[in-house]
Amino acid sequence: MTTRTIRPAVTLLLVMTVLLGILYPLVVTGIASLAFSQQAAGSLIERDGKHVGSRLIGQSFISPGYFWGRPSATAPQAYNGTASGGSNLGPLNPALIDAVKSRAQALRAADPGNARPIPVELVTASASGLDPEISPAAARYQAARVARVRGIAPARIEALIAEHVQDRLLGMFGEPRINVLELNLALDGLH
Repeated sequence: MTTRTIRPAVTLLLVMTVLLGILYPLVVTGIASLAFSQQAAGSLIERDGKHVGSRLIGQSFISPGYFWGRPSATAPQAYNGTASGGSNLGPLNPALIDAVKSRAQALRAADPGNARPIPVELVTASASGLDPEISPAAARYQAARVARVRGIAPARIEALIAEHVQDRLLGMFGEPRINVLELNLALDGLH
């Protein structure tokens, strides 16, 4: 190889590295920061001047006085953003069946008087393993337990759930949903 062939290749490599590896990401980040500052910063939620989480990543709530979100399939800890991904367990896989049974038993143990059917998202992980939202049905399933543990009237808990339902995007995409972290923060604010 001669310098006549190597020089244009190296020059092109350097130009493309600067354009696509440095300038383009800076421009896109700048536009995102200006146009969508909240989202570009991670959709963080603050309480008393401290970041308590993100609207985009679920958190583990295990106390019976809180609403529980969808189980996480990430490892080594739950809701690990760097390990996003589903469990990849098929519907006939014994490990999935055991996990669903175990999660259902935990829900029944936390609220033994609740004979309602358990919404599926309370016993199965989402594709990302990070889902921060549950359906209104999943929240209502847990309402009696949360009300009993906190000593709050069930009607007040039901009203709080109704206040936090987010409708379908543009009225037609997705399903109604509730952000678990936001619901639990509002729950902590009840007196």
